[in-house]
Amino acid sequence: MKDILERLEAVIAQRRADGTVETSYVARQIAKGPLKLAEKLGEEAVETVIAAVAQDDTALAGEAADLLFHLMILLNARGIPLSAVLAELERREGKSGLVEKAGRGT
Repeated sequence: MKDILERLEAVIAQRRADGTVETSYVARQIAKGPLKLAEKLGEEAVETVIAAVAQDDTALAGEAADLLFHLMILLNARGIPLSAVLAELERREGKSGLVEKAGRGT
C-alpha cells in the first residue's frame, strides 16, 4: 500500500511542478490556495462519511480514495511529505489510542 501512496505523491509533485491549471487537475487545485484545498478536503470527508453510512462498500472505497488523494494534494501544497505522516503513524504504533491522545495535551 505504501508504494501506491509514494507513487501518487510523486505524480502530485510532478503535476504541481510541471502542470498548468489548463492541463492538470492537481495544479488547478493547488492554484486555488490552502483555504480552497482545505474546503475540498472537507467536502471529500463528508462524502466519505455519507458513503460509510448510506452506500455500499464500493462507494465507500471510492470516496476514501478521493479523500486520500485530496489529503495528499493538501500535504504537498503545505510542503509536508508523506514520509512525515508515515513517521507520525509509526511513532504512535503500539500505543493505546487513549494514552496517545492524552499525551498530546491541549
